[in-house]
Amino acid sequence: MSATSMTAGQTTSSTSAAILLGRIFLSIMFILAGVSKLTAISATAGWFESLGIPAPTVATVVSGLIEVIGGLAILVGFKTRIAALVLAVFTVAATLIAHTDLADQVQQLMFMKNLAVTGGFLVLAAAGAGAYSIDARRG
Repeated sequence: MSATSMTAGQTTSSTSAAILLGRIFLSIMFILAGVSKLTAISATAGWFESLGIPAPTVATVVSGLIEVIGGLAILVGFKTRIAALVLAVFTVAATLIAHTDLADQVQQLMFMKNLAVTGGFLVLAAAGAGAYSIDARRG
């Protein structure tokens, strides 16, 4: 069946493989960032405090858990649409909090990277996890 004759909801094995690869790439960054936050709580809380975030230790733990749990959900394809939406909102919020000094080229790059990541999550939320996922196995 050609891609143009497929109906909505149908995927080919190459499409599902591409979705799996996308899930892996998106999840790696969030899992590693979350683990980093959770294993260096005081350092991350200090950075959060410098940004003016109230309750920086709580924010560190909550953001680390969102990143690890959401990243793992994306990786294995469990409740993928929900996890992708949560991480899209999380990424936009983090971007607006930490990467708005667009005069700084590094911050501008981080801002643009986060927009692209958010776009990836929105596509994943719309398309679903593909055939190679817990979601597909659960029906």
